[in-house]
Amino acid sequence: MQLQNTIQQQAQSAKRAAQKLAILSTEMKNKALLEMASALEHRSDMILSENQIDLNNARAKNLSAPLLDRLMLNEDRLHAIAEGMRQIALLDDPIGSGLCEIRRPNGLDIRAVRVPLGVVGIIYEARPNVTADAIALCLKSGNSVVLRGGSEAINSNKIICSILASAAYKAGIPEGAIAFIDDVQRSTVATMLKLRHELDVIIPRGGKGLINYVVENSTVPVIETGAGVCHAFVDKTADFQMAADIVVNAKTSRPAVCNTIETLLIHEDIAADFLPLITKKLQSLHVTIKGDEKSRTLCPSLEEASEEDWSTEYHDLIISVKIVFDIFEAVEHINAYNTGHSETIITNDLKNARYFQGNVDAAAVYVNASTRFTDGFEFGFGAEIGISTQKLHARGPMGLKALTTIKYLIDGNGQIR
Repeated sequence: MQLQNTIQQQAQSAKRAAQKLAILSTEMKNKALLEMASALEHRSDMILSENQIDLNNARAKNLSAPLLDRLMLNEDRLHAIAEGMRQIALLDDPIGSGLCEIRRPNGLDIRAVRVPLGVVGIIYEARPNVTADAIALCLKSGNSVVLRGGSEAINSNKIICSILASAAYKAGIPEGAIAFIDDVQRSTVATMLKLRHELDVIIPRGGKGLINYVVENSTVPVIETGAGVCHAFVDKTADFQMAADIVVNAKTSRPAVCNTIETLLIHEDIAADFLPLITKKLQSLHVTIKGDEKSRTLCPSLEEASEEDWSTEYHDLIISVKIVFDIFEAVEHINAYNTGHSETIITNDLKNARYFQGNVDAAAVYVNASTRFTDGFEFGFGAEIGISTQKLHARGPMGLKALTTIKYLIDGNGQIR
């Protein structure tokens, strides 16, 4: 009960701070972001020391190499996080921007403007960069934030949040606008999910299990993000070198993140030539390949893919492969098994490219490019609060505008109805 009360009090403080933050000037918010970025870099030794504790604990638990990579911070990654904050400071402030102006026949003047959501709750797993990205995006968009990270990154998250909150408050951000729940018991998540009077929205970032738990149990509105069963389809007209480069990048550059591909679809007309080529490249990079019956006939070294594999987000150097008859079968397979995240086709057929983009149901649909670009920084948003895989309110990488809603401002001179 004491823990529940503490979390509720943090959320209530965030609610009070949100009222002040909503009307804070752009200049004040930008100043805070720049000072926060500098603080992050100036205290990097302290952050990396705490991150090393998390890494040691994770290794003791035998976490996989890709998951350790998600958890790890270094000077370059901290600099990239700080640079993301500076990029956010340079972006236009969405708050107060006009969406439309209407003059009604009765003389009413109606304006729609962007306003903050209010208090944003973030529940996330072993990604310490999320702590900084979420704080920066929420503050610039005028929102308070309540953070609850996973146990694997607890030490990294605590020190990052402490440093950023201290810098933000010194720069004029209202006290309480940044809240961090440092207890990693599962009950703390359950408590957050019931704070419908304090939290305006909850955004889960993590694996399928976390996201499903939040969606199924929350009384607070949820923006579903994260889970990525992404595909690459190599069409019969694809350039083999381009296709191989894209597949290798999309699978191996950061295999534990949500925009990596999990399934490779290959047009049967080129499978006999392309599959051995890509198999050799992937296996040289220690990727385990699971294939359907046709794939294993061509490359007997492949493991057998089960029905479960087509809907599995591996978070590892594992990929499933299926040979398809044509683009129609490829699209049908993708729409049956994907999570609405990111999909790509490699082709030189413009008609097929446009069919793929028009018929694949996902937040980001690529032609001749890696799915790894589905990212707030890569899209020019500075960072992201998450990648929404749903269709209401926001979809794809969520930047500043995705953290706002609409308020109508109506001016009259005595009109009654």
